[in-house]
Amino acid sequence: MTAPQLRDGAWLDAQYNARAGIPDHPAILRQWAERSEAALAAGTQVLDVAYGSDASEHLDLFLPPRSGTTQRAAPVLVYIHGGYWRALDKRDQRFVAPPFTEAGALVVLPNYALCPAVRIEHIVLQMVQALAWVWRNAGHYGGDPSRIVVAGHSAGGHLATMLLQCRWHQVASDLPPSLLRAALSVSGLYDLEPLRHAPFLAGDLRLDDSSARRLSPARMPPPAGRLVALVGGDESAEFHRQQALIARAWRGRVLAEVVPGCHHMNVLHTLADPGSRTFEHAVNLLGLA
Repeated sequence: MTAPQLRDGAWLDAQYNARAGIPDHPAILRQWAERSEAALAAGTQVLDVAYGSDASEHLDLFLPPRSGTTQRAAPVLVYIHGGYWRALDKRDQRFVAPPFTEAGALVVLPNYALCPAVRIEHIVLQMVQALAWVWRNAGHYGGDPSRIVVAGHSAGGHLATMLLQCRWHQVASDLPPSLLRAALSVSGLYDLEPLRHAPFLAGDLRLDDSSARRLSPARMPPPAGRLVALVGGDESAEFHRQQALIARAWRGRVLAEVVPGCHHMNVLHTLADPGSRTFEHAVNLLGLA
């Protein structure tokens, strides 16, 4: 990206304001809500469990079916919703969970506080707290704390990717350095510098040069864990640049692929589609292939 483009607010809004470029986005949001409501009838859940003391710090657990008393503990998929860190809720994307519980995973959907009430740094630390809770408590719900994978869409993809950089043993002495095995980011954001110049976001995110750098995974060294970074084929040039940037920065640790025929919203549908390549990537990371 050239400097003149970076300063062109209209260009940045056109690149990053995905809903504005998807005319049927209200219908997609309604579909998400309907599918998420239906997900509550698809199995066993434990909803709104506190992982911290704030009202925003709750998570849902979708439990895998049990076929017998000797069943092996299930791998754990933690899915983080998107919404540019300022919108949506875990209940809006519960539809992601049932295909993975049917495949044998314990699925956890954490909530977090939203901008502008908090800054992105605060949300990252909330997700660290949520993952620590999952590691300590997964066994109570049939999960295996040694097999945790985190996934996310859009801003959730950013948060999932950031968690690969966490030094868990510095968070708490009981946490293992390798708490997180891998991450899957769908339409993720890895360079936050352009977002602080996008008019539709700048006021809510309140990023400055320093915070944009600190919160950009592409500006960090490669982690020990693995990242699968996916982007829809019909997404904007900037979302494709974001993916290419993390693939270069974390060379050797990233598997980057394009999901053909998908824009920024319906690409998420492929994560919940057992016949898709996206779902295949997730179950491979979970060890359920």
